Parts: sequence; C-alpha cells; structure tokens
Amino acid sequence: MTITTEDRKVIREVFELMEKKTTHMLPEVMVNPVTKYTSAEQVQKEIDVLFRKFPLILGHISQVAEPGDFFTHDTTGVPILVTRTQSGELKAYLNVCRHRGARLQNEPCGKARTFSCPYHSWTYGLDGKLRGMPHPAGFEGVDRSQLGLVELPAWERFGLIWVMPSVPDHEIDIDAWLAPMAEQLTNLDLGSHFVFRKWELPKNMSWRLLLEGFQESYHFCHAHSTTACAGYLDNQSVHYNYGPHVRHSLPQPNIEALRGKPEEEWDYRPYFLTQNYLFPANFVQVQNDHVYIHTVIPTGTGTCVFQCMMLTPEEPKSEKALKYYTKNYDLIRIVFEEDFVIGEGIQKGLNSGANTGFTFGKYECGLQFGQNAIDAALEGRLKI
Repeated sequence: MTITTEDRKVIREVFELMEKKTTHMLPEVMVNPVTKYTSAEQVQKEIDVLFRKFPLILGHISQVAEPGDFFTHDTTGVPILVTRTQSGELKAYLNVCRHRGARLQNEPCGKARTFSCPYHSWTYGLDGKLRGMPHPAGFEGVDRSQLGLVELPAWERFGLIWVMPSVPDHEIDIDAWLAPMAEQLTNLDLGSHFVFRKWELPKNMSWRLLLEGFQESYHFCHAHSTTACAGYLDNQSVHYNYGPHVRHSLPQPNIEALRGKPEEEWDYRPYFLTQNYLFPANFVQVQNDHVYIHTVIPTGTGTCVFQCMMLTPEEPKSEKALKYYTKNYDLIRIVFEEDFVIGEGIQKGLNSGANTGFTFGKYECGLQFGQNAIDAALEGRLKI
C-alpha cells in the first residue's frame, strides 16, 4: 500500500495540531434532538430513504467469485438475492417469485445453476429471466419476458459488493458517488483480501447510536480505558468531510517516529486507524494490517443490526498467522462490545426526559458531518 497525497496531508495536520496543543474542531457546537433517536415516524423515514435509496455494502466479491455463487440478505427488510451470471456479471434481485410471491432461495449462501420456486417450480436463470413453468398451457398469453426477477442496482467496487435495496427511477452513477473516497479505497486492494470472520449482532439501541460510536474518538480513553485507549493519541483525530462521506484518521503514538523525517520517507498506515464513513451506514475501518467492513441497519425504533466482516490480506495458513488474526478479532469484539453496552444503556434512558437534545462538541466533527448528511437526505437535498 503506497502513501497518497492525502495521507501526507493528514500527517502534516496531525503534527500541526500537536504543536498547537489542540485538535480538529468545527466552529460551533451542535444540539441534536433526542426525538431523532426515539420517533417511530423518524426511523421509518430513515428506512424508506437512507436504507432504500442509497447503496449499502452487503458483501465481499469472494462470496460470489464464480458463476452461480449466491448469497441472500434480509436484514434491511428487503429480501435480496445476489449472484453472478454465467457471463461473470454481478446481479442482485428481489428474492421473490413473480408467480405468487414465494421466496426463491432460503439458504444464506450456495451455488446454483438456476433458481426454482419451492411453491410451483417456476424457474429463473442466473440472469433473472423466467426459464420455465410447469403446465405452461395454463398460462397461455402470458408474456414471460415481463415476469423475470425484479433486478436491483448492484455494483462491485473496491472488492466490495454494493446493492441499492429498491428499484430507482433514474440512472445511478456509483463511481461519481464514491469518487471522493476512491483513491484510498483503491489503494487498499480489498478485492485480493480474505474474509477471515463475518458476523451479525442484533442490538437494542437506535442505529444512530451505534453509528455514532464510529464517528468520534473523544470517547476512546474513557469507554476503552483498558483496551483501545493506549493505541491512539487522545482525541487527536483529523476529519475530512466529503459530504456525505467522511474520512476520519486517528493517529497512534508511534507517529512521533515520522517527526523530522523527510516526507518522501513517510508511511501512513502503520501510524493510523482510519475510519472511512460511507453514507448512509457503512464503514471501512483500516487497521495496520487488516480491515473491518461495518454496516449498521435499523430494524425498529430502538433496535438495529450490526454486520461486520474482518478482511485479512491473505488467508492465514500458518498457526502463527491464525493466532495473530484471531487475537485481533477477539480484541475488536471486546472493544465493540464496550461501545454496545454503553449504547444500549443510552437507549434505556432516552425516554426519561433527562435530555431533550444531545450536545455534539466542536471536535466531534464526524457526528456533525454525519447528522448534516442524514438531514440533507431526509429533506431531499442529498440524492445519489
């Protein structure tokens, strides 16, 4: 992984902030109404807009590496079937038969040559076209070409699978949408990585609370005092707002090793944790030698699901490598759970009346950037 122009800019800014004994701050404090975390109407609007009309990361390209490979996804509330056609094209469909609406595929993943409905055996090709139906005489005059699977927009970019869980009424330019983050995501070469672990956790908290735990580092040396705190400079983050995406760089104490070195000798990744927020609810969290892909999905007013993949540069083939990545996996699960316990505790107190709004500090930049983007999307000012 090579150092980019933007990486160098981040390092320079970190040193400048350290010299001034300050951190990255915005001009004003923001107050976010508690009703945004408690209103059933609010969360339904968020589901209808953010989780229907914007792309979500649903997987890694290795999950559909060959024609016929497939996986299903239901957490958004939309039954999704992702596969690869015989010609190698990535496709996503509503996992729904066009005859009487039965679910086509119940397995979480697998390999198939066709998809056949368990109710009446209507059969579809990997390209979504209706290929066959028993006793076709009973459907004389029906236009089969109009009864193929409903296709959803799907893309493979940066080694990840992105799906929009609805049929748009306009053309989507995914590359323009991801352009602000493209340089560093390309640099990660995630397509060559190995899915070391993949997990999903239901949580009793607003999806916003879970999301916000990844958008600021102010909490690190308090919530993670015995785990993550020592690994990073306290509250010294640098944020780049690419509206609606955000790059959040957290320097490690070892960055001092770069001070005084010529810039051409600098490296970036060994000295930072980088939280890349990809609107509306995805993160590409870059550690020193592996990467976590997070997606946060609301399931109700005070419930959500956290999905995560741990990607390693290659499949661990030695016992030493396996132990190393397992140790990192175990630690991150502990750190995440520290956040989740606090988040679920916050959720329990939301309706107490103690707070009518939450105060986002000047250096909680990611919270402010993220909230502004969510508001813009819900108000129709932000579209893909």
